[in-house]
Amino acid sequence: MDILDRLAKSKFRSRFKLRAKELEYIKEKGLDKIRSHACDFIRDRVAPSEPVNDGKQTPMRGHPVFIAQHATATCCRSCIEKWHKIPKGRELTKTEQEYLVAVIMKWIKNFTSLKF
Repeated sequence: MDILDRLAKSKFRSRFKLRAKELEYIKEKGLDKIRSHACDFIRDRVAPSEPVNDGKQTPMRGHPVFIAQHATATCCRSCIEKWHKIPKGRELTKTEQEYLVAVIMKWIKNFTSLKF
């Protein structure tokens, strides 16, 4: 089963939605820029072996990628370990980071295709 299908069955994960403000931001910036932001957030906030404030480093609002991170369980190392089976306690590889960004972007594209 696809990870997004599994996440959609989670009561907590499925409640995250992009609002008009976030959709407008995506439309204004474009998906390439949003992907760039996702790469930066994953690299800086969750890729280190022991991220600062792990479990609290991803805001629940303020940027479409933050919302997508919660929807896709890419928001902290505990969620990444539970849902994506990538262990905590070590730095994420480039391939793992790219996978997490791909999941985020797939969720955003799926969500925005319903709106645009």
